[in-house]
Amino acid sequence: MRHIALAVSAVSLSLVLAGCNAGASARGGVEQVGAGLGDAVTAPLDDLNLRRQEIPTVLLQAESNPYDLRNLNHCRTIAAEIARLDEALGPDTDAPPSQDGSYMSERAADAAAAAALDAVRDTVTDFIPARSWVRRLTGADAHSKHVQSAIQAGLRRRAFLKGVGMQRNCAPPAAPAGFVPRRGRN
Repeated sequence: MRHIALAVSAVSLSLVLAGCNAGASARGGVEQVGAGLGDAVTAPLDDLNLRRQEIPTVLLQAESNPYDLRNLNHCRTIAAEIARLDEALGPDTDAPPSQDGSYMSERAADAAAAAALDAVRDTVTDFIPARSWVRRLTGADAHSKHVQSAIQAGLRRRAFLKGVGMQRNCAPPAAPAGFVPRRGRN
């Protein structure tokens, strides 16, 4: 019950912070909570291993061989592989921040919505007695570790490929964002 009260407080705070853009920000926050509520309420299905997070193929390939250079002979093929990894992992740390033009009130509403969903997820999963043991016995813990391992392998592969692209004098995104090729090779 305490988590739900915190969630309501967080959403209320976002409405107060919304200021001039209150209507749009509040609607956006409410829509986010509505969209994520199903996943938050069904979080115990993950703990019982009845629902599993899919691991993208590109991350499974990275996990099996993060330093594979087969068929990556040109800057455009390196860039294409990095794009596949970016799609699975999200933007790399060297990517410039997106200038989405959002208002402070929208960011506050997003944070409040995330806090509300976390509170619901925590409340629902608190009802599972001996949750850590349940996760171990159902295999959910092992799957979660496999997901994290695949993500780490994908991060290593992306960094490796950007290093290879830099060594081969490729322009970004086949190399780190700040790299400037010495001559006109792409």
